[in-house]
Amino acid sequence: MGRSRYVITEPDRPHFLTCTVVEWLPVFTRPEAVEIVLNSWAYLREHDQFELYGYVILENHLHLVAQAPRLDSCVARFKSFTAVKLIELLVQQRATTIVRRLHFAKPRYKCDRQHQFWQEGSHAELVLNDDMMRQKLDYIHNNPVKRGYVDRPEHWRYSSARSYCGGESLIAIDPWH
Repeated sequence: MGRSRYVITEPDRPHFLTCTVVEWLPVFTRPEAVEIVLNSWAYLREHDQFELYGYVILENHLHLVAQAPRLDSCVARFKSFTAVKLIELLVQQRATTIVRRLHFAKPRYKCDRQHQFWQEGSHAELVLNDDMMRQKLDYIHNNPVKRGYVDRPEHWRYSSARSYCGGESLIAIDPWH
């Protein structure tokens, strides 16, 4: 039996997910890198019934709460597509140290690529009820505050916190009541 990378227990219900760059490399300090992630989510929202309830993108990982009829497939495609595009961006920007680390991080058994961008898995956690949804959204939005990057969640540019405070985030979301 093959191993499952994405343990999404009920693909049509909301899940809290985390995607982490291998070796915790700080790739999302580049606005162009963040744009690749946001554009990918926008595409999934438009074409795959992907509902994005909340997100935060930090320098080396991201959190989101989302659902889709085939969330496991959406996450797999998201990670695959963004990995290719982000590596292309890093090569184009001559970020040779990071590109070398991504090459070094690739497991030997993966013969279909030269680099490994994302850590395996997405740490999927089923959101069971409204209280848990609020807790996960609060966790996501307060992550930059806890790290000392900003004083208020809505001040972090790469987050959906603004949407929940009556403003606009950089990408449309599907607000949770």
